[in-house]
Amino acid sequence: MADVAAPTAPAPTHGKWTPMPFIALGVAMIIVDGTIVNVAIPSIIKSIGLTTTDAEWVNSIYALVFASLLLTTGRLGDIFGRRNMFLLGTVVFVLASGVAAVAPNPGVLIFGRFLQGIGGALILPNSLSTVNSLYQGKDRNIAFGIWGATIGGTAALGPLLGGWLTTSFSWRWAFLINLIIGPIIIFGLLMYVKNTKDPRAKRGVDPFGTLLSILALGALVFALIEGQNYGWWHSKGTDLSFFGITWKWSIAPSGVAFVIAALSTIGFILVERRRAKTSKIVLLDFELFNIRSFSMGNVAALIVQLGEFGLLFVLPLFLSSVLGYSALKIGVVLLALALGAFFAGPTAGQLAAKFGGRPIVRVGMVLEVIGILGIAFTVSPTTTGWALAPWLFVYGLGVGFATAQLTSVILVDVPVEESGQGSAVQSTARQIGAALGTAVLGAVLVTSLANQAGKRFVALGVPQGQADQLAHAITRAPSEVFPTLAAMPNGHQLLAAAGDAFATATRYVGIVAAGFVFLGLIATLLLPRDVDSGDHTAARNSDPGPGVDAVAA
Repeated sequence: MADVAAPTAPAPTHGKWTPMPFIALGVAMIIVDGTIVNVAIPSIIKSIGLTTTDAEWVNSIYALVFASLLLTTGRLGDIFGRRNMFLLGTVVFVLASGVAAVAPNPGVLIFGRFLQGIGGALILPNSLSTVNSLYQGKDRNIAFGIWGATIGGTAALGPLLGGWLTTSFSWRWAFLINLIIGPIIIFGLLMYVKNTKDPRAKRGVDPFGTLLSILALGALVFALIEGQNYGWWHSKGTDLSFFGITWKWSIAPSGVAFVIAALSTIGFILVERRRAKTSKIVLLDFELFNIRSFSMGNVAALIVQLGEFGLLFVLPLFLSSVLGYSALKIGVVLLALALGAFFAGPTAGQLAAKFGGRPIVRVGMVLEVIGILGIAFTVSPTTTGWALAPWLFVYGLGVGFATAQLTSVILVDVPVEESGQGSAVQSTARQIGAALGTAVLGAVLVTSLANQAGKRFVALGVPQGQADQLAHAITRAPSEVFPTLAAMPNGHQLLAAAGDAFATATRYVGIVAAGFVFLGLIATLLLPRDVDSGDHTAARNSDPGPGVDAVAA
């Protein structure tokens, strides 16, 4: 439990791999919670009377708080100890899960999700920086493989676990399960994980930098998440409300959030650079971006994330609405993706130790593109989960290869004592990419689905106005509208037309998502060649000082 004073930490005395199951379990807990609630939402609506707006906030508040705090919590890990912040995040997350589990009304549930976001933000960057500081050489590549496979695999496991818990027990078990997992993580962290930190880090705070970073990231993620609902610039209506406060202006709240994000980002950069020049404490050391592997790797990660989990957003909607799959059955289908990711993660680490990180990242991205396009062109109103499973497995293999090793490439030349900052930046880039990707792919789905459904309804003799209303209703709540179509005049034809329109829209989403991943593949060409070598030195303009070595990969 003692702090480590050197830039790198020796292997844990209980065995070098003993910490990894507990680190991976902590990461799995927060990643699963990002998707498990989606499955439980219908049951929660019936149980405590969530409105549509409440349901949106139950989902978005977690991602919003999570993304906005990553830079701050990563820096706290460098100062106060990464294991300590990981431990604090686990405690906060478990307590927050208890609040959400016993919530008697929407307000308490949303508050619990807010606290979960804080806990998750403490866990993610500090789990990565802990791995970065505990392992070196070939072991480090394998550890990153496990870490990355955990993220890719558990994101797909969330719907399966959520469907099982909600169906077999209650939606409250989607949160109560964390009260069982949390103590196991806490025990493992205390017993087997050493606390590492930057021994030269200045104690203190950067108040303006912290505030501006939270405003910038929070506003940006809010705008990307809610733009489709409230309008990107012009408000879609005057009945928008936030916790009882009615939005009465013509400009959309997302538009205001974009402006706040832009101004806060500019202010953050100016404040941090001025403080750095006067040797004051800064939240983010911009000198890190002089490391080419770090800067270009983050660009690649952001672009890849635009499309990497795009089908996890669209495919469950298709399976539920068109094929009538239950939440549990959808989870079983997505299990193929998780199996691919879990299989590829450790294997990717071993291959990266032999061939270098860049080739493995690229192989993973190629597999992702193949898997996504395979899914996109297999989807039809008559398809089955068995037909989709092989492509999901290939996609999962790609995620397992690419996610972990791209992270390794990003951090390879970052000095270990700045692992918290480096990990936080790459986590932030991924979160922004995921939010932007969801916004773009969501817009593609809504636009193409409305267009395709409207055309098919008109072709069946439905008046244009009614066809447009039906198409719009499908984009808003497909799982609710599809069952009602069969009861309408000419219902079976309408249902078939809607299913065909949804399959076509899903295909378009897949093509766009694959395009984003391919652009990320192109971006990896900008990575420096020496990333694949065994001798890495931090390519920084300033001298990091004595005793600071780059991490060997």
